[in-house]
Amino acid sequence: MSKRILVIEDEEDNRRIVRDLLTSVGYEIIEAVTGEEGVKAAATQLPDLILMDIQLPGLDGYETTRRIRANPALYKVPIIAVTSYALSGDDVKAFEAGCNGYVSKPFSPRALLAKIREYLP
Repeated sequence: MSKRILVIEDEEDNRRIVRDLLTSVGYEIIEAVTGEEGVKAAATQLPDLILMDIQLPGLDGYETTRRIRANPALYKVPIIAVTSYALSGDDVKAFEAGCNGYVSKPFSPRALLAKIREYLP
């Protein structure tokens, strides 16, 4: 059975790039456009890993991560922040919110896959 990855990303172009990359190597993709949708999708779909944009409409990625982490069924699901927020300290904020990993945009497809494989060998 393939691993399921929830992609929480508001930009369609970014979702398409990630979708094409991950489905090409056999991952199943679940998509959410807002933080609220992401929290709901995580709770109902129980993904194996979550890719979290930080700059989202409504709930930002930090708050979305905190809400997902508050669900006992999702507490151990790896969350990787994938964001254009690449200023000094933004990675620390992502880790403090509950993210396990951090990849800045624009990302190398190879680097993103390597980060995912750290959590889904």
